[in-house]
Amino acid sequence: MKTRATTAAMPSSTKKLRCAVYTRKSTDEGLDKEFNTLDAQRDACEAYIASQRAEGWALLRDRYDDGGFSGGTLERPALQRLLRDIQADLIDVIVVYKIDRLSRSLMDFAKLVEVMDAHGVTFVSVTQSFNTTTSMGRLTLNILLSFAQFEREVIGERIRDKFAASRARGMWMGGKVPLGYDVVARKLVVNEEEAPRVRRVFEIFAETGSGIETVARLRAEGATSKSGRLLDKGDVYKLLNNRTYVGEASHKGQVYPGEHQAIVSRDLWDRAHAILQVSPRVRANQNRAHTPALLKGLIFGVDGRALSPTHARKNGRLYRYYVAQRVLKGDAAGDDGIVRRVSAAEIETAVVDQVRALLRQPEIVVGTWRAARVEAPDLTEGETHDALHRLDPLWEHLFPAELARVVRLLVERVVVGPGGADIRLRLDGLGGLVRDLTAIRPDALRAAA
Repeated sequence: MKTRATTAAMPSSTKKLRCAVYTRKSTDEGLDKEFNTLDAQRDACEAYIASQRAEGWALLRDRYDDGGFSGGTLERPALQRLLRDIQADLIDVIVVYKIDRLSRSLMDFAKLVEVMDAHGVTFVSVTQSFNTTTSMGRLTLNILLSFAQFEREVIGERIRDKFAASRARGMWMGGKVPLGYDVVARKLVVNEEEAPRVRRVFEIFAETGSGIETVARLRAEGATSKSGRLLDKGDVYKLLNNRTYVGEASHKGQVYPGEHQAIVSRDLWDRAHAILQVSPRVRANQNRAHTPALLKGLIFGVDGRALSPTHARKNGRLYRYYVAQRVLKGDAAGDDGIVRRVSAAEIETAVVDQVRALLRQPEIVVGTWRAARVEAPDLTEGETHDALHRLDPLWEHLFPAELARVVRLLVERVVVGPGGADIRLRLDGLGGLVRDLTAIRPDALRAAA
């Protein structure tokens, strides 16, 4: 007996509807299994499409699967490909397991519906029977999306509360690992090689009260960040304000005892922060008020004898001078053209101003370049000019110790007479300074200012 195979033929009058299945999972956990959540969603959607075969529904074999992507954003690879295919009029129906697989944001879903409507595409959820072609379907859709968004916000609040509770217990909750620590088993442990570097930052700042001087000393010592980059002023202040180093954990203004070991003692932390409580401008003025004798050992009279620093107080004010040796010995007589006393503030300002002006002169640039090339043969004249140009704006920000160091590096001798001051520069010192400046990134040099 002959048998005849029969198939459920689609009526010739039924329009074929091309159906795309979209699946999503927020995390990538379990996606490596042979049959995962995305496969389960797809099976349910394909079964629903098969049940609608009499209505002309036909499955598109192209897969639109987003594993490990949140429903709170539209920036998902498969979703973006789905939207491109909608705009290319390759899809008639989108089928998902649940609405929130497509989006958890009401605003985002409104954008998706707008794209679908523009291209005549309908949307179907197999576990929430409705489609967007009817007014009731749209109303139901908005209600379900509102609850989906509410659930997402509640989950977000739970995560934030859990994070805050963990910080209150002093736990490390991730992020950039601070210099001086490593992360082992999700806990901060002291990095014995980096920890002395951190303590050194606090020690220098507590001693000098100057971020710029701290940076200068750290660079001279070759102190670097975790990445191997020389520490700059921004790094220093981040370190000084990071309560992790004193064994604490902070969260939204609240401070808690940390689970980790402190690198900096409480006494050192308090000394550094007592200085930080004073504004940078006030600290600068305080430091400059204790200005050392900038030209001590460098300033001479026309007789070749050194002028010595001295000071006097009048009405509570401090007046500083450089005085000739014969005046100090009580011999102030005679008009021999020798300057007997000069205001320290005036001569120091004049010397710094003249040094700055000289550094702009082409012949000084060329001389400095030649001196620097002895140890840096690849240095160009243009690089020398740029380095000296970058130095100029820093003069206003130098603290006394820094200024004295630079002046002694650059100035060989200052001779004062009735006609003014004669300044002799040390080109070898200039060459060394230029080599240092060209080794520092310009942006770091600007940050140190």
